[in-house]
Amino acid sequence: MRDLIQVTKSLSDETRIRIINLLLERDCCVCEVMQALDISQSRASRNLGILQDAGFLKAKRDGLWMVYSMDWQSANHYTTSLAKLLMDSPLRNEILKKDKERLKHTKRIGPGCRQKQMKKN
Repeated sequence: MRDLIQVTKSLSDETRIRIINLLLERDCCVCEVMQALDISQSRASRNLGILQDAGFLKAKRDGLWMVYSMDWQSANHYTTSLAKLLMDSPLRNEILKKDKERLKHTKRIGPGCRQKQMKKN
């Protein structure tokens, strides 16, 4: 029961649903999530951590970057079912479509991504 509660709580935030939407498209590092959703580094990292703790995501190091992806192998029944529901959902609204379009133009910008993102604004 505790697993189900943690999984459903992790999906109670729009940002986390938007992140899953991106990761259903392809693996991403924090700076790509920041760019695609136009959010801060701390907000992206915090929400990726919540999704990882709930069992949706796994992370692996790729050079300078920590790359996040959907964790289909070790995910529990709840996370797998809900991720598939989101993938097939008619809830794919305009915000999610715009996020995916911005994702196509993101770049891995390295360890200084926070400063570069802040200067952009």
